[in-house]
Amino acid sequence: MTSPPVPHGIPGAPFPAAADENTPFDPLRLCIFATVALLGWALGPFALLFFAGLGFTGYWKARQAGLTRSRCLLRDTRLVLAYLAVLAVAAGVGIWMLLSRLGRLG
Repeated sequence: MTSPPVPHGIPGAPFPAAADENTPFDPLRLCIFATVALLGWALGPFALLFFAGLGFTGYWKARQAGLTRSRCLLRDTRLVLAYLAVLAVAAGVGIWMLLSRLGRLG
């Protein structure tokens, strides 16, 4: 006797509708990229520090859980962590330069 196949997804949740060939492409990622760019433009190094810290924290936890390869362009999670750490340092330098220009730091 064979058991029936177990469907993927959340138990009790409805299955998503199959993609229709006539359904237009939803460029959600492009909207997300534009929003992140807007925040970067408006908040400058503060936004960079926030997103680099958020990404570093996420990748750190994922690496601790066993993730060694990422879908990120850099692939290796150690490289991704190093990249995000460099971005956080660059944001710190940018914040220091911004505040020193405003006369708040020596």
